[in-house]
Amino acid sequence: MEKTRIAIIGTGGIANAHMRAYLEIPEVEIVAGVDIIPGKAREYLDRYGLTKVPDFEDTEEMLKVIKPDAVSVCTYNSAHKICTLQALAAGCHVLLEKPMSITLDEAKEMVRAEKQAGKILTIGFQPRFDANSKKVKEIVQSGALGDVYYIQTGGGRRRGIPGRTFIDKDKAGVGALADIGCYALDFALNTIGYPKPLTVSAVAFDYFGKNPKYYPEAERFSVDDFSAAFVRLENSCVLDFRMSWAMHMDTTGDFIFLGKDAGLKVQQPHFELWGGAWDGPIGKITLMHDVFGKPTSTNIPLEKMEKSNLFYQKVKAFVDAVRTGGEAPIPTSQIIYNQAIIDGIIRSAACGHEVEVDL
Repeated sequence: MEKTRIAIIGTGGIANAHMRAYLEIPEVEIVAGVDIIPGKAREYLDRYGLTKVPDFEDTEEMLKVIKPDAVSVCTYNSAHKICTLQALAAGCHVLLEKPMSITLDEAKEMVRAEKQAGKILTIGFQPRFDANSKKVKEIVQSGALGDVYYIQTGGGRRRGIPGRTFIDKDKAGVGALADIGCYALDFALNTIGYPKPLTVSAVAFDYFGKNPKYYPEAERFSVDDFSAAFVRLENSCVLDFRMSWAMHMDTTGDFIFLGKDAGLKVQQPHFELWGGAWDGPIGKITLMHDVFGKPTSTNIPLEKMEKSNLFYQKVKAFVDAVRTGGEAPIPTSQIIYNQAIIDGIIRSAACGHEVEVDL
């Protein structure tokens, strides 16, 4: 079987993780790199010894000239939609970095394009491949908790505002919400089977990002650094969401699942300043239940797994699906609900009251 020909669109920071993973897969051939900044794609390819692989500054031109089998879209958020639509129209399978898009309307357009093209569109949530994240889902799906009626997301960074395009609203769309908040949403929703969101009531703040006392690029900061929301889901479950790039606290709390028969507390390893985004390891899992009528806490043994393996597993799952004609490893039918909540948080925070989710 011939190698799968991959092009990488957007050659910034996250594209390095994609490249390292692809280079570990013998069945893959990197055939192009694209970046709108002159010379950036060339430098990126050369860095990995791909000196003969062509570079481009325009995605459509690359798709016409190279005709890859699949692409990784690693651009800033506001370019996710157009690059994905171009790749699908050209007959390519797409591995798209998170978040799926900025607005729900964009996500809907991408799903329509995916169905029309008959190609894979999968979204890059590598924590799905963590053994302990899978264990949390296994526990909840086993019925050990009974009906889950409340979920609290936790984590958050005490200090952890990134730079570059992450803080530019024109490019990122939103800040902490889309950068790391989408991971917490996926962990919560995937664990309980991705129910449809119904309503969202949210707030968002930018007190740290716009204050030069805390952030050196305050004059350039135009997104959120903290957001919180109360989300009603179709299965009579509610989601209490919170996520932070910066705050005067070490965490917004643990991740908890409350069920009618038991509860589950999921804690991260301790991060003093940076971390807490639910995009990496799990530190402790505790089942809270009654044994012979007595409230009991049972520690669930953790699986050992290196965080660095997660990106490889994400990329390998995509390549395997492309080569075998399989299903998208992380399908848009799920992630559109994630995007709907992000969209609802943006709208609710802007208008100051609860909004309905239109799916």
